[in-house]
Amino acid sequence: MAIGTGTDWNAWQRSWDRQQEFYMPDREDRFRVMLDMTEALVGPAPRVLDLACGTGTITARLLDRLPGATSTGVDLDPALLAIAEGTFAGDDRVTLVTADLTDPKWRTALPYDTYDAVLTATALHWLHSEPLAALYGQIAELVRDGGVFMNADHMTDESTPRINAAERAQRHARMDLAGKDGALDWAEWWEVAAQDPVLAGPTARRFEIYGEHADGDTPSADWHARTLREQGFAEARPVWCSPSDTLVLAVK
Repeated sequence: MAIGTGTDWNAWQRSWDRQQEFYMPDREDRFRVMLDMTEALVGPAPRVLDLACGTGTITARLLDRLPGATSTGVDLDPALLAIAEGTFAGDDRVTLVTADLTDPKWRTALPYDTYDAVLTATALHWLHSEPLAALYGQIAELVRDGGVFMNADHMTDESTPRINAAERAQRHARMDLAGKDGALDWAEWWEVAAQDPVLAGPTARRFEIYGEHADGDTPSADWHARTLREQGFAEARPVWCSPSDTLVLAVK
């Protein structure tokens, strides 16, 4: 992919972070715990697969925290991958791969057969439960014995409807205030990207691939932990949560 010269990729990273924090003001907390547990379980120089990497949010924080790490970022979104490619150009610790996680052969595009850690955040809710369970089985085969998988995402417990409704109302009230202060939401961020001369083409292609948004599932943290164990992990449980999101950690 040709990357335009003169583009401020760090500015695009900051813009993406602000847009995501519009929905998740505690977003950095989950990354901190994710990297804490990565270092605790697989050491300071892990080989990491950044799954559905987007702009490389996890990879950037990983290399900042653990400079001896290496990362393979895999995604299908050409616009977000363009930002990742611009950000990590010249860093031989990072390899970026274009692949569709719903394609059973997606792992053949990876440079390695096994990883110490597979990390992902706010991405797999695009999948319905059945293909997500199958993906968890594929991930289990990629993680070495003793290695880890972590998924931080929206996870809904349907047994607590009043808690869920209160959390949703409060979150949307805060989002309304942030919007009035100039924060961009998802649709507005993509409108800006579509007007950028370097990202306009990749943005058009990403909407051809995905449409406006996918209609996947947000099963409970218990479902994720149970499914990960069923698919080949020895242990799995939440290690961080907010009122709406959970970070589930699985050990092979």
